[in-house]
Amino acid sequence: MDGMLSQEEINALLSGVDDTTADSAAADAIENLDEMEKDMMGEISNISMGTAATTMSSLVNQKVDITTPNVSIAYWDDLVGQYDRPCVFLQISYREGLSGNNVLILKENDVKIIADLMMGGDGTNISDPLGELHLSAISEAMNQMMGSASTSLSSMLNMKIDISPPTASLIDLNDTVDEGDITDFLKGGFVKISFKMTIGDLVDSEIMQLYPVDFCKNLCAKFMSSSETAAGDTSQESTKQEAPAPAPAPTPAPVAPAPAAMEQQPMQQMGMPMQPGMMGMPMQQMGMPMQPGMMGMPMQQMGYMPPMQEVNVQNAQFQAFSPDIVAANQRENINLIMDVPLEVTVELGRTTKSIQDILEFSPGTIIELDKIAGEPIDVLVNGKYVARGEVVVIEESFGVRVTEIIK
Repeated sequence: MDGMLSQEEINALLSGVDDTTADSAAADAIENLDEMEKDMMGEISNISMGTAATTMSSLVNQKVDITTPNVSIAYWDDLVGQYDRPCVFLQISYREGLSGNNVLILKENDVKIIADLMMGGDGTNISDPLGELHLSAISEAMNQMMGSASTSLSSMLNMKIDISPPTASLIDLNDTVDEGDITDFLKGGFVKISFKMTIGDLVDSEIMQLYPVDFCKNLCAKFMSSSETAAGDTSQESTKQEAPAPAPAPTPAPVAPAPAAMEQQPMQQMGMPMQPGMMGMPMQQMGMPMQPGMMGMPMQQMGYMPPMQEVNVQNAQFQAFSPDIVAANQRENINLIMDVPLEVTVELGRTTKSIQDILEFSPGTIIELDKIAGEPIDVLVNGKYVARGEVVVIEESFGVRVTEIIK
């Protein structure tokens, strides 16, 4: 052999290169977003997660910030090399408005802190291994968070969007993508949006949200369509506002009434009481000298005020009530409610338990109360303390002997 390739071998190599290049170009077209689509997804996620952070703040009673979205195309191997193992996968499916699903990834330690805060702890009780209680708590938190995020997305797209309750699972990223716990779209290229999340002084971490590429392209198309519709409506409104209003018709100048016409107006309309013999008299004869410019003026501006009328004002008179009458009425009124039933409650004691303690209740659990053995029990009527007493047995029933009336 002289090291030269035959023509058949050269054609085979060229054919293989062409097929590989074509397949790669087609994959890039399907599994990629352009810069405008990445910016749109970053803006949509920023607004949605901002609303979700407000919801989580109310759940954990801590200040929560979820900021700085970073949008990129990623593959399963990228997650394996960059993220902690194991971690919690929360699968979120849309059941109205949008079609598809996405995955939210949280670190195991962050989930423990959030669950502890939701159960009334201070966020430091994270020594126990991650169990069903933690997954249930984080599922409920994500359900409310992503529900509020869907509400924000609904207002942006001007359409109703609803999600199914998220499902949480603990995933080891070393597992292959063929495992049943991993959704199908993660087997190829997908959109990864990472956020920085802080919860008070307890968490300073990163969370990730993973979307199918076609889902993001569809979401961006809906967002652009909604924005164009809103811009068109705004343009029409501004056109209506900028259209010049028709010029008002000229208002004819008021014509002063002639002296004869003014003298013929009813005197009652001028605010002057009619007196016998005044009908048809000129203004001067009525005692009102006419001055220049007074023609057509109201009578008040001419210096004439109608005479004041006398008003009879008296103090209010009230009947005095006798204390004997009041006492008699009270005795009669109390008889009206004598047969009204009241709820009498006998309280043995009380205590306070956390949600975690209550979830651990089972048959045989002993609950310690705040009462000491032998101490009087409380008697309440409609929730108000009225007496104390001791427990007695009447045949086969319990009873209470009242030992003290509380005043």
